[in-house]
Amino acid sequence: MIIRESKGLTFDDVLLIPKRSSVTSRGDVDTSSWLTPRICLRVPVISANMDTVTEAEMAIAMARAGGLGILHRFMTIEQQVRQVQRVKRAEGLMVENPYAINQKATIQEAKKQMKSYDVGGLVITNGGDELIGLITQRDVLFAPDVNAPISSVMTRPDQIISVRPGIAPEEARRVLHENRLEKLPVIDENGRFVGLITAQDLIKHEQHPHASKDERGRLRVGAAIGVQAHDLDRAGALLDAGADVLVLDIAHGHADHCIRMVQTLRTNYPKAQIIAGNVASADGARDLAEAGADAIKVGIGPGSICTTRIVTGFGVPQLTAILDSVQGVRSAGLETPVIADGGIRTSGDMVKALAAGASTVMIGSLFAGCEEAPGSPVIRDGQKVKVVRGMASLGAAISRKEREREAPDESAENPEDWDKVVPEGVEAVVPYRGHVREILYQMVGGLRSGLSYGGAKNIRELQTHAEFIQITPAGIRESSHHDVRKI
Repeated sequence: MIIRESKGLTFDDVLLIPKRSSVTSRGDVDTSSWLTPRICLRVPVISANMDTVTEAEMAIAMARAGGLGILHRFMTIEQQVRQVQRVKRAEGLMVENPYAINQKATIQEAKKQMKSYDVGGLVITNGGDELIGLITQRDVLFAPDVNAPISSVMTRPDQIISVRPGIAPEEARRVLHENRLEKLPVIDENGRFVGLITAQDLIKHEQHPHASKDERGRLRVGAAIGVQAHDLDRAGALLDAGADVLVLDIAHGHADHCIRMVQTLRTNYPKAQIIAGNVASADGARDLAEAGADAIKVGIGPGSICTTRIVTGFGVPQLTAILDSVQGVRSAGLETPVIADGGIRTSGDMVKALAAGASTVMIGSLFAGCEEAPGSPVIRDGQKVKVVRGMASLGAAISRKEREREAPDESAENPEDWDKVVPEGVEAVVPYRGHVREILYQMVGGLRSGLSYGGAKNIRELQTHAEFIQITPAGIRESSHHDVRKI
């Protein structure tokens, strides 16, 4: 039997000692950090792959703010693929493969399709890559006969102004303005229709200058998968849809089947960016990194709705888990980024996690109360709240069984055996917190202040200069407001 004598520490157990600083303004610091060796985020925050936290709406908001959202996996492959596609279509200089409708369709069919896709217009084709016309909501809004063919109201080819592929954003903006257009088809030298530039996308580009985007100007998004054999099909479908990173979603990542899955994904999809976890030890982080993971997710039981430590007796306080995991990766001569997953309640917690060596942080419950999180807010005791639940809770297990029909799930039970499930999470409510961009603004503002206190102009310098001091319960009380009544 081994008993480790050093104390396991979490965020409230320590403070960072202020350092001499040359930073004169919070605006002078750089908050960017590497999620994986090929993906850099301007805001080092990702939203958790929980079904009460991240679907397409949250992922879009996170990417526009400079972070990233990880879509949960508790849906069919087709549903998750559509979620990825929705994020990818939300923003970009050119919409590739825009939603199209056949020239034989009626105005009513066009209206239904635009409503279904939540778009303001469609391209009209002959079933191939020939552009027949364009139709927008303005064209169909007051159409007297909805059963008439769309050809009666569409913009015809001889009226369409188009551009060639590779046009610069400034030139596209000029053409749209001079011709008072909303949409600009892109036609290649062979006369093939290849995409669509819209005024709305150019406006979004200006509104979100720090957005997380791929090399084609589309918003970045991650997607979670499991570690079963059938999850290879899910991985392939998600990558084909444009997912920028895959996250192996398993509670205990330091397991042979997780390591094998990382190796298999690395072999089958050598260019894919893979995040694996969760772990809480040097050995766990090192083994996943050596197996080929591009980033390691750290955290066993620190989340507000996780009861793993109570149910199983296993876990490591989160600050120590981060320190150990970073040491494990570095001892193998690797620079694999570490993600601090769980326990982040304040911007100060985020600063401490990054100072301890994490490159990014994953947040769940704090974001579950946001407008963009799945589910509608409800009123309880006069306060607006939203539901959050651990993915190992009983409710999540039931939902998994209902939503995943195409393959067996590793943790789902037969409907008549729910009394045999051992939950490792709870369902709860959190205060409604408005839009996620408002939360991120406060978090990043605290990070900027933290960098200035640490005498650092970026996160790497913060990690180099960081010096922690352990504090007592009296120090914890002193750290918060005290001896006053909040207004």
